[in-house]
Amino acid sequence: MIRVVIADDQAMVRTGFGMIIEAQSDMEVVGEAADGVAAVELARRLRPDVVLLDIRMPRLDGLEALRLLAGPGVADPIRVVVVTTFDLDEYVHTALSNGACGFLLKDSGPALLVEAVRAAVFGDALISPSITVRLLEHLSTPAAVRDDAGLSPRELDVVRLVARGLTNAEIAAQLFIAVGTVKTHLASVQMKLPARNRVEIAAWAWERRLVG
Repeated sequence: MIRVVIADDQAMVRTGFGMIIEAQSDMEVVGEAADGVAAVELARRLRPDVVLLDIRMPRLDGLEALRLLAGPGVADPIRVVVVTTFDLDEYVHTALSNGACGFLLKDSGPALLVEAVRAAVFGDALISPSITVRLLEHLSTPAAVRDDAGLSPRELDVVRLVARGLTNAEIAAQLFIAVGTVKTHLASVQMKLPARNRVEIAAWAWERRLVG
């Protein structure tokens, strides 16, 4: 079972996230915290697989709690996915530099929340599509790079959709293929580029202007 701790100062948010997590056959909520200090204490004591962490919380904000749990110098970091209402670039950069395994907006939906938890467990990083696209659009590329890294036409189709922020399920629906096939293509793409996660795949596509 994937053990999850939920840290948010709003009880309704904790309840909602808890229902989503508990609805998965391989996940369970092992603890909840209403402020940053409690979140750090609970995470250190329970050592969950993933912590879902809000940014703006009493006593200790989520970014500082994240630094204490997964930041530079932490000997045994805990996987943390930041889930917040605020998508300021400053928050995103700080969260990722402090070891976050994901950055989601609270309105991202249940499917993306679950996907982010699974990605964190497997060492990947998932960022809300709208944030990913906004950040990658800022990449400065003087000229398009034509190298396709040996990707097949279908793999390039998948890469373009990843760069637009689509989830695996959305890519499967758009290309009329199975979700498992999408995952197979992504695994192949990661080996060919190479890329550690879908964020790096998206960056590769934007740098080569494969996305209009």
